[in-house]
Amino acid sequence: MAQLSGKTALVTGASSGIGMAFARHLARMGADLVITARRQAELDKLAGELREQHKVKVTVLALDLSSPSAPAELHARTEGAGMAIDLLINNAGFGTHRQFLDSAWDLLAQQVQLNIVSLTELCHRFGTAMLARGRGHILNISSVGAYLPVPGYSTYAAGKAYVRNFSEALAAELGPRGVRVCSLCPGGTATEFQKVAGQDIPGYQRLFFMSAERCAEIGLRALLGWRRNVVSGWYNKIGMWLLRFVPRRLLPAVAGIAMGKPH
Repeated sequence: MAQLSGKTALVTGASSGIGMAFARHLARMGADLVITARRQAELDKLAGELREQHKVKVTVLALDLSSPSAPAELHARTEGAGMAIDLLINNAGFGTHRQFLDSAWDLLAQQVQLNIVSLTELCHRFGTAMLARGRGHILNISSVGAYLPVPGYSTYAAGKAYVRNFSEALAAELGPRGVRVCSLCPGGTATEFQKVAGQDIPGYQRLFFMSAERCAEIGLRALLGWRRNVVSGWYNKIGMWLLRFVPRRLLPAVAGIAMGKPH
């Protein structure tokens, strides 16, 4: 992949999983970093590792992007403070594996704010600055759930469908003006996601999980290669291709079998 020395990348949700893997890949490529998530201690530990191993500048900003005011604060503390962001990795997000009406509304509202509203606002704020400079990269993390109505993950999967469609439209708008936009759609990945969501994964399914490092690498290659959307992993690609032959009314049942019974 291309070297990114002299560039600054902002990674949200960088305290674990795919976000942490993105930060490590970008540091290896020579990019300076701004890493953000809620957990200060995990961010500080990662920052120390990246500074020592790759001699890059790492700025830690502990923020909760499910707060409506956080995207503006993040922008003010970077672009607003004279720190140009060349690559934005919108990775922060979470899901809950529960029936819609069994979930507390406050939790669902927090999820929609983080997965959709904050992501969109960050694209607008940082995309505007990139467009003014005539260059930049934005990678939005979607999911293979974007291709399906998923019982038990109804708001999460619907939100990821938004992210995918929004990203592809934004890529068409901004690509001719020098700003590349791509959505990454991971399938099962070895992260904290399922634990946080409360989803029980059978052991045999975990055999097909991709590492966070490989997933992040696929996303960066797609972004830097002018792709607008990429599904990570050949088995996920095949699965999403096969869905076009499944009648629409059967898709929720297919998704429900794949994801298991929600709590």
